[in-house]
Amino acid sequence: MSELNAIQNKVVIITGASSGLGEATARHLAARGARLVLAARRTERLQALVADIERAGGQAIAVATDVTDAAQVQALAQQALARFGRIDVLINNAGIMPLAPLAKLKVDEWSRMIDVNIKGVLHGVAAVLPTMTEQKSGHIINMASVAGLKVFTPIGSVYSATKFAVRALSEGLRAEAPQGVRTTIVSPGAVESELQLGSTDPDAAAGVKAFYQANQIPADSVARAIAYAIEQPAEVDVNEIVLRPTVQDF
Repeated sequence: MSELNAIQNKVVIITGASSGLGEATARHLAARGARLVLAARRTERLQALVADIERAGGQAIAVATDVTDAAQVQALAQQALARFGRIDVLINNAGIMPLAPLAKLKVDEWSRMIDVNIKGVLHGVAAVLPTMTEQKSGHIINMASVAGLKVFTPIGSVYSATKFAVRALSEGLRAEAPQGVRTTIVSPGAVESELQLGSTDPDAAAGVKAFYQANQIPADSVARAIAYAIEQPAEVDVNEIVLRPTVQDF
């Protein structure tokens, strides 16, 4: 089977698709023939992305979705089924990274990270798993981070906690997944995206900006890794991919 045909016509849901890794992955998979269901809160950005994909001959729809709302994520899955009749891949990409030392007590930001980075992933799993179970096929790809491998102190302890959780949930899902359902954890290092802009703490924001400027690689680097996992034969499950810029130490 050619690489193109391994992805062509697969129905792929991508959360957080309006920018960064989600947008790059959407463009990459669309060029490979996937049929895309793109989710984010910023509807105008989504619709512009869909228009670009359609102009290039691809298929995509935009669905305004807040992943912290389980009902909205359920509705996202239903729209995928209504339009394309199946769900082959879910890429749980939506995430936020407001960084600050714990002593700054940014409790609201802690809660928001838990809601988006952990609950959002679980809402996605809950929305697609019944369909994939019935199909006896499917692929759930959860975006983690190198900060889920090593605690990102002194500014990212809570962010790391959410990404450690994503890895734990993904491994549990791998073990529990019904026949034919694959799982992949993708853990990137510094990749060009809006994720780096989420810090309200001035010192942390300056540090993150400098770190990314010194290290970051294009978002398409992650898109290619995701495509690699998807295009494997059905009996092959690439469980985890960790990718960093070659110059990044952390």
